[in-house]
Amino acid sequence: MKVHDLHLDYPMVEDILKAFIFNEIRKFKFRSVVLGLSGGIDSAVVCELAVRALGRENVLGLMMPYASSSPESLGHAELMIRKLGIKAEEMPITPVVDAFFSSVPEGQLLRRGNIMARTRMIFLYDVSARDGRLVTGTSNKTELLLGYGTMFGDMASAINPVGDLYKTQLRGLARHLQIPEPLILKAPSADLWEGQSDEEELGFSYESVDLLLYMMLEKRMDKTAILGEGVPEPFYDRVRTMVVRNQYKRMMPVIAKISARTPGIDFRYARDWQEVK
Repeated sequence: MKVHDLHLDYPMVEDILKAFIFNEIRKFKFRSVVLGLSGGIDSAVVCELAVRALGRENVLGLMMPYASSSPESLGHAELMIRKLGIKAEEMPITPVVDAFFSSVPEGQLLRRGNIMARTRMIFLYDVSARDGRLVTGTSNKTELLLGYGTMFGDMASAINPVGDLYKTQLRGLARHLQIPEPLILKAPSADLWEGQSDEEELGFSYESVDLLLYMMLEKRMDKTAILGEGVPEPFYDRVRTMVVRNQYKRMMPVIAKISARTPGIDFRYARDWQEVK
């Protein structure tokens, strides 16, 4: 299999996702959204879709740099702000994060990265409460399946338009939406510490893992068939373990069932009960 097998009808995807954003925020009786603009491709695509669905006046982008954040990331976020003409605010997270870091050893990068991701989400939800805007997520399907994200941090949101798009597909959608080329070509990074790279941290490229995940999930191929496509067995085993182990990150907290009608188990479509006016 090749990367081309993941190609989608991107004009149709655009239409589906614009309708999703428009309809879902109105089910909650909101009219506008707020999202974190990191300077990366994921948030750029979500921002573009939100503007096309709701109008630029209903989209607010937050830039939330830390002291060691890459100046390039801020510059790329500003590229999208200028392209779309949206409202934007810069809210440095350094003072809040440093208060936590005082008790976290420098070498514990996972803890420090989680603190930064959750601090950014605190800022986003505070602006949501301040302005009455719905927080819109930017985590893609590859990240969600691998558990490559922080619970109640970058994985938190009220709606997520791109959570069913692999990173490779998101790049294809970005080209269709004419996202600035520097954002498409840059190495993916959560910018949680200086020089951090998603693919270096994971130990494999998004293209290779997307093909594997596609075979596992969309094609429902078994291990023998996947290894027959030339996938190394250690790579297969590692990725499968990541997907299974991180299922808890993709779920609402599991509630122990006592009654006949349990929230989250028996009430699955509560948001659709609301009458849209």
